[in-house]
Amino acid sequence: MLEVIPVLDLMNSMAVSGKSGNRDTYTPLNSIFASDSDPISIANNLKINGAKQVYIADLDLIEKKGHNLNKIKMINTVLPVMLDSGIRNLESFDFFLEFANKLIVASETLESIEELYKVFDKYPKERVVVSVDIKNGELLSKNFEVSLNDFKKDLIEIDPNEIILLDISNVGTKKGFNTELLNSFSEFKDKLILGGGINKEEIPNIEKFGINKALVGSALHNGEIRII
Repeated sequence: MLEVIPVLDLMNSMAVSGKSGNRDTYTPLNSIFASDSDPISIANNLKINGAKQVYIADLDLIEKKGHNLNKIKMINTVLPVMLDSGIRNLESFDFFLEFANKLIVASETLESIEELYKVFDKYPKERVVVSVDIKNGELLSKNFEVSLNDFKKDLIEIDPNEIILLDISNVGTKKGFNTELLNSFSEFKDKLILGGGINKEEIPNIEKFGINKALVGSALHNGEIRII
C-alpha cells in the first residue's frame, strides 16, 4: 500500500500553498486538518489521521529570507520531519540535523556534486534523502550544471535509501505525475518518493509501478486523498 506523506510548505511561521513553485504567489494554506494555517495544529491532526511522517519545505530558508526552525523542531516532536531547508553543503547539513529526523539534500540548492558525496561519507543513509528537482523537464540546480542523466549516474554510485522525484512544474496543480519522468527513473523505483501534482485517480497506477511512497499536498489538504 502506498504511504501518503503529507506536505507542508512553511513561510512566515504559517503553512502556505501555491502552484508550480511560484513562491511569490503562495497564500496561507486552507487545510481540512486545522481551522487555520498553523503548522503545529495541522501536524497534530495529521498524526491523529494516520500520518507516519511529514515533509516540510522551509521556503524562507530556501529563499534566504529567514527561517521557521522553531516551528519545525516542535513539529518533529509530533511527527518525524523530512526537512528541505535549502541545504547547500556538508556544513549546512551539520547545522540542520538537530531540527528534523531526516534532511533533504535537493538538487535545486546543492552547491556541488562533491558536497553530496561528503554528506553520504559522513552520515548514515537513514538520515539523508536526495531530492531530484525537475522543472520544465530539466534538472533544477542553481549552483552547478549537470544533465539529468549524469546526476542519475551519481545516484547509482551513492546509492541513497530514499530519492524524492519532485516535478516542481506540477506542484499544486493536481494534474497528475509526469509518467515519462517516472519511467526514466525506473531503476530507482524501490527508493523513490514521488512528488508534484499527484491526484487520487493515479494512485493505483503509482502502486502498480512499484512505488511505495508519495508526497501529497493539495489533494490531501482539500480532502481528495486520505492518508490511510
